[in-house]
Amino acid sequence: MEDYGRFLALLVSALLVGFMSVIFSLVWVFHYREGLSWDGSLREFNWHPVLIITGFVFIQGIAIIVYRLPWTWKCSKLLMKFIHAGLNTIAMILAIVSMVAVFEFHNASNIPNMYSLHSWIGLAAVLFYSLQLLLGFAVFLLPFAPVNLRAALMPIHVYSGLAIFATVIATALMGITEKLIFSLKNPAYSASPPEATFVNCLGLLLVIYGALILWMASRPHWKRPPEENVKILRPTQGTPQGTVPESTMADSSNKDKSDLRINSEAARKQNIKLDEAGQRSTM
Repeated sequence: MEDYGRFLALLVSALLVGFMSVIFSLVWVFHYREGLSWDGSLREFNWHPVLIITGFVFIQGIAIIVYRLPWTWKCSKLLMKFIHAGLNTIAMILAIVSMVAVFEFHNASNIPNMYSLHSWIGLAAVLFYSLQLLLGFAVFLLPFAPVNLRAALMPIHVYSGLAIFATVIATALMGITEKLIFSLKNPAYSASPPEATFVNCLGLLLVIYGALILWMASRPHWKRPPEENVKILRPTQGTPQGTVPESTMADSSNKDKSDLRINSEAARKQNIKLDEAGQRSTM
């Protein structure tokens, strides 16, 4: 991998910042917002920021860059597809549960639903994310879609995934700001009480995490290399030492090298076909 050290530094930084974001969300709801429960109270609402940051932000970010982890390049592409889809499925489930918590709290407290821009964009992000996941399963994971359809949809799949992730980050920032404005009365949010400062730092962590993930996902030289997608057949038969004349061994060696070059050339052509067909993920 080109610039392996830089990629590893960015990866460690992203994981650290993402994990800190999850911890900050838990500290926020337990230290400042009365904790968690599922009883229709404010404590049920608190599941919303925790699950969104854990699933829709942190886990989704990992799912985006999982193909680019160099120690996974020796794994089969099908296995990596299942891991990618599994992480996205977990993120979607957590996002849906967080939405249920909000609606139940609003209904129990007689608060109108879906009146703010945050709620509009948030619901749209969940719907588009679910559609993205379903189409990904149907087109790229199951073996029924034709190659030309996969090739046509791959750029859309990649772009929409990154766009949804960026939208989720922006929506999370809108949500925590909205929550602080509604909740902080004495002192008000404008007075910068400790909770406001702490949650503002959480917002900065989300921005940094999103920027790191998008940067790693957009660098073309950190893609999963195509030569790892095709198994190159190598000669497995050898001649016992001391039983074949030297000239025969030389001829066999030349033949092995020739076969290896032929196999390598065939693998290169196959990789080109796979790339053109959109079989290799760009994420």
